[in-house]
Amino acid sequence: MNEDRKPQRGPGRTTTIPRALLASLVAAPCIAASIAWPAPAAASQALAQKYACVACHQATAKVVGPSWKDIGAKYGDGKGTAAQLAASIKAGSSGKWGPMPMPAQAQVPDADAQLLAQWLLDGAK
Repeated sequence: MNEDRKPQRGPGRTTTIPRALLASLVAAPCIAASIAWPAPAAASQALAQKYACVACHQATAKVVGPSWKDIGAKYGDGKGTAAQLAASIKAGSSGKWGPMPMPAQAQVPDADAQLLAQWLLDGAK
């Protein structure tokens, strides 16, 4: 190796990081953040599956209970709060959507009921 081409190191000398390496170090946290965590909608859809909400509710069509879209339209845009909707999920309700009551879903943890409720208020997207 030619001695004249060796990098100079020591006091007063700076070492530069190649641009490609620097760019990858800057981009890595952004890329990891975008793939490491599921989207809130995907997580909420998984909760709806886990707690069998899909047995009575679907995204856009009424089954036994109203569609998620209809729930969002009725309670979204400031007409209701996630806390109120979460309470209805946990305690059940009757008369809000016709004669078919919604049975209480007491087995759903409060935090999950809150996530489901917020997802519905956001349009279940």
